[in-house]
Amino acid sequence: VQLQASGGGLVQPGGSLRLSCAASGNVISINAVDWFRQAPGKERELVAHITSGGSTNYADSVKGRFTIFIDNVKNTLYLQMNSLKPEDTAVYYCKADLGAVVAGSVVFDDYWGQGTLVTVSS
Repeated sequence: VQLQASGGGLVQPGGSLRLSCAASGNVISINAVDWFRQAPGKERELVAHITSGGSTNYADSVKGRFTIFIDNVKNTLYLQMNSLKPEDTAVYYCKADLGAVVAGSVVFDDYWGQGTLVTVSS
């Protein structure tokens, strides 16, 4: 089971990006998803969280600008980021609590994507 992150890049202040994490392997359930970010010289921080039931939580710094959601058909996790600010510049990581069939058994575990760089600059 792997999470492949994509969607980062360079964007001007006020712009938008959509980050994705595609889950591959014998995934049978996505139970909870977190997006973290780590800016240079700073600690990793939790940006957004969603449960399988659709309940969400956001860091105060991104409320109203970021949206976390899951496409269970595509087994893909998303973070839609609007009205981006220079202080949003960071490497963004997805983490998902996945259920998967491994060696014939159902296993529930946390998986991390590899990180994708978002740079907000004019």
